[in-house]
Amino acid sequence: MRVYRGRFAPTPSGPLHFGSLIAALASYLDARRQQGHWLLRIEDIDPPRCPAGAADTILRQLEAFGLHWDGPVHWQHERGDAYREALSRLEAQGLAYPCSCSRKQWRDHPVYPGWCRTAPREPDKPLAWRLRCDLGPTPIIWQDRLFGLQRFDPSALGDVVLKRKDGLWAYQLAVVADDGDQGITDVVRGFDLLDNTPWQRQLQHALALPEPRYLHLPLILGDNGQKLSKQNLAPALPEQEDAVRPLLHRALVALDQAPPSALATEPVTAQLDWAVAHWSPRSLQATAERREPRHNAL
Repeated sequence: MRVYRGRFAPTPSGPLHFGSLIAALASYLDARRQQGHWLLRIEDIDPPRCPAGAADTILRQLEAFGLHWDGPVHWQHERGDAYREALSRLEAQGLAYPCSCSRKQWRDHPVYPGWCRTAPREPDKPLAWRLRCDLGPTPIIWQDRLFGLQRFDPSALGDVVLKRKDGLWAYQLAVVADDGDQGITDVVRGFDLLDNTPWQRQLQHALALPEPRYLHLPLILGDNGQKLSKQNLAPALPEQEDAVRPLLHRALVALDQAPPSALATEPVTAQLDWAVAHWSPRSLQATAERREPRHNAL
């Protein structure tokens, strides 16, 4: 019987907000309900987006909400060798190629047209590395634990960037290499990342890595109907206990877990004990059907 291994993987571009709390809390509860491990990964592969001190703030916020992780923190900035090895393997299989094209050059196309697949069009310019989406398995099919059967045609998504022109590693390659290295069995994250999953499953297949189960969560929206995010100036999570308790209860309500109202004044340990014992992703079904369209990109 496999041991559940989940993770929360924030980008330290700023403090966590309520939307971040939803993702962290759901992944934590899913892991603890199944007596599994819950790991913390700091996705800091883009230094210009990661101000000093942001990662430390995130660690304090998680601890303030009682979301204690197992083992050491996993830092992506220390993983360059693993990403280089993965890219080398993809290149050897003919699945990764250097690309000189800028977004401006292909802006009239819905996805990157693959102009550099055989050779860079402008080899003297800085080069990114892309994944050839047309050479992997097709269609990409998986069963999301909340949104059901998903089917994607990779050609509709285009050749995603694996390494940027500035030399920084891109999210898709890094997340797959890290999930494989950490032995992640279950990924719980927001619905906005659902259409990233086909690229990641292509990479898992090419790198002979296990394919985790996926549970994508309905997004938390602000009063203006937009996703809560740092870009939309979502307020930072508090660290003071008197503010943390009611906000943790509010997060359980947002996850459709129907916590007793009296629980809102209880310590975070008591709230989390109740939430682990009663965790039910199925309770999110009505919210998922109301808020997020089903994907079937074929």
